[in-house]
Amino acid sequence: MSRFVDRVTIHATAGNGGHGCSSVHREKFKPLGGPDGGNGGNGGDVTLVVDPQVHTLLDFHFHPHAKAGNGRPGAGANRDGANGEPLILPVPDGTMVLDADGRLLADLVGEGTTFAAASGGRGGLGNASLASRARKAPGFALNGEEGEIRELVLELKSVADVGLVGFPSAGKSSLVSVLSAAKPKIADYPFTTLRPNLGVVNSGSDVFTIADVPGLIPGASTGRGLGLDFLRHLERCAVLAHVVDCATLEPGRDPITDIDVLEAELAAYQPALQSDTGLGDLATRPRVVILNKIDVPDAAELAEMVTAELSERGWPVFAISAVTHKGLKELTYALADLVRQYRIDHPKPIARRPVIRPIATDDNGFSIISDPAEPGGFIVRGVRPERWIKQTQFGNDEAVGYLADRLNRLGVEAELIKLGAEAGCSVTIGEVTFEWEPMTPVAEDFPMSGRGSDIRLDRPERIGATDRKIARRLRRGLDPELEEPDDRG
Repeated sequence: MSRFVDRVTIHATAGNGGHGCSSVHREKFKPLGGPDGGNGGNGGDVTLVVDPQVHTLLDFHFHPHAKAGNGRPGAGANRDGANGEPLILPVPDGTMVLDADGRLLADLVGEGTTFAAASGGRGGLGNASLASRARKAPGFALNGEEGEIRELVLELKSVADVGLVGFPSAGKSSLVSVLSAAKPKIADYPFTTLRPNLGVVNSGSDVFTIADVPGLIPGASTGRGLGLDFLRHLERCAVLAHVVDCATLEPGRDPITDIDVLEAELAAYQPALQSDTGLGDLATRPRVVILNKIDVPDAAELAEMVTAELSERGWPVFAISAVTHKGLKELTYALADLVRQYRIDHPKPIARRPVIRPIATDDNGFSIISDPAEPGGFIVRGVRPERWIKQTQFGNDEAVGYLADRLNRLGVEAELIKLGAEAGCSVTIGEVTFEWEPMTPVAEDFPMSGRGSDIRLDRPERIGATDRKIARRLRRGLDPELEEPDDRG
């Protein structure tokens, strides 16, 4: 049996960017071939797209984890890594995207509307792309960024043309089953319907959708019963139809009272998206009153008694029987007319265009605050500094020196001096904490040393290539002063 799922939590994981490659071109008779390490590929994005063929969030209920492909690392000979495969997730029209705290991130209305659920990480640059006047043959490359990981809540507000409202057991599910091909659960006890049922109705040349909203009771607008869970499904309905049980035997209930109670709940409920739908609040939507179960003699008499009073309110009234199909043809044509008029007044929404907001020219891209956990320390925040930290290979002195140059050019060092930072104080960027050494010369003003090293950084514990060569000869019992024979021919 099919299920209607209207609220799910998904875990979207974008692909990681591939690492850049540190490589030197090697060819016979060309000892100085230069750097030729390629860039890493970008990680794939996770994107939500409105698909008119999707009507429920059921797939996400069973498969809540969505992961895009990772970018491939770069290689020598200037070969860039392939980009990760993006993941496109189709969602129903009318899906809202919220974060873990319940804040609305996107309202997906209109075929083709997209939302970037998680952005893939950038691929790291290879040493060929990092070559400059100061670093002609970089001995390092940049790491790829990790893909974004987000926990999102998807909530569906049904995009139906007609919404059926009424007390439990008023016959809403039965009406949907006879007007359309939908087969909702029908039983003779309250709250049989625990999920909205959607049906497609054909009326001559007109086709419209109808939604059976689970039974509402007094206090629904404040969360009583199933109220707040399903009142939201009425927000985008063009027409609201009161389905009234004229054969109820409950004391204190009659068609007029039932309608008045539900009208009060509709008026009290404030749609969260009324500015987006353009339909106004629920109290102003067109109304239709459906007096159901007139196949029962007493119900037919009661329907005749209240028809005049309800008609005075300006609402079309239809007495029907979902069991014998009496009055259904007239009702179907009337609903089709109201829906047709709505579509004329409200053209079909189109996919929303992405909004690009350029960065202000005076935005330095970072901010510095005092570290509350470290007296005299500072925390640097900003997209660029935190990204550069993730891209850096901290086991490579030259890569660390390159990071220092980037931060210096951005103005981080000058800002720290302005804030009174002293040598040796802790500076935290992202998840890495440094001991700050001010006035580090930039690479353009300082001679660079061998590949993978930077003489501006005092790293006496690091063993150089020459020391490793001597240690290797000693382990072999050879004279460290003599050169090893060249066996390459």
